[in-house]
Amino acid sequence: MEEPERKVGARVRLVDVARAAGVSKTTVSDALNGAGRLPDATREHVRQVARRLGYRPNATARRLRAGRSRLLGLAAREFVEHPWFYTELAYFARLTAATTRAGMTHGYGVVLLPTTGPDDYWTDLPLDGVFVVDPVEGDPLVGDFLAAGVAVVSDRRAVAGTPWPWVDFDYGAALRGVLDHLAAAGARRIAAVGAPTTACYHRDSVQAYLDWSAERGRVPLLAQLGGPGFEPTLAAVERLLSDPEPPDALVVLVEVSPSLLLDRIRKLGRSVPGDLLLVCATEDPTAPFTDPPVSTLSFLPVETADIAVGMLVDLIEGRGVAGGRLLQARFDIRTSSAPRSVPGG
Repeated sequence: MEEPERKVGARVRLVDVARAAGVSKTTVSDALNGAGRLPDATREHVRQVARRLGYRPNATARRLRAGRSRLLGLAAREFVEHPWFYTELAYFARLTAATTRAGMTHGYGVVLLPTTGPDDYWTDLPLDGVFVVDPVEGDPLVGDFLAAGVAVVSDRRAVAGTPWPWVDFDYGAALRGVLDHLAAAGARRIAAVGAPTTACYHRDSVQAYLDWSAERGRVPLLAQLGGPGFEPTLAAVERLLSDPEPPDALVVLVEVSPSLLLDRIRKLGRSVPGDLLLVCATEDPTAPFTDPPVSTLSFLPVETADIAVGMLVDLIEGRGVAGGRLLQARFDIRTSSAPRSVPGG
């Protein structure tokens, strides 16, 4: 049968496929959806005609029939006032890639959400579920999605008092492990660089540093960033190392390039690990290959994404998920924080 003439750019309709294939619309619908009792030859013939014509099912109609959009949202609440800055950080870059990959494995696409916006406009997006990373205290984004009946996975504080599952870390315990390591390595004046954001990671980590210092009678040497970015981080490190009584160990809690950090430390006349023990909370893949290799604290973005997406898909598809998962950060000790010989030890 001769195919009907169509205007360039015109959408191919179900009826166009039916006419070209010489069958009814019902037969086309059954063939393309795997329904009905059709001969295999008829089903394959219809599919070939549909492909040749460039027919694409109406996404909205399919979503209404299935009750799902097969879209997941990802929102990182780091530096909320800078909507897309998180995409420039190594941790969130790996988390985004891993979330997208995990979503595709389950047959879902992933939409990146801005960290801030007017009112609750994000709830207008046709999302089946949302993974909210580093939520703020009483996070409105989490609250809006929960109120809209959208499946949410976040940390345990953000979904407290709800039946939704969570994936989280004990940030304070992770940092205490780093501080204990530096103290055992001979450090006496341990400084930290943090960020005054409302994200749980920064709040908990900074508080753990202050508590750890107070418990041991040590004066905290804390530099808080004025804004996001590598340069503010390097400037904070420079302020700490320029003190008349500079630290002999440094923990950088914000993402930074290890090579740029080492370069700035050398320009200040300090050596690592000779004068300064160094640990960075970063997912920068160059850390093991710098000179010297830099010790890192990792919050496992790939593992976190895999677990969170799995939880969301289980919720969306009606399998249900109970409770949450408390993961343990990975501390990779390298040359930059190698133990010093302690006098009398």
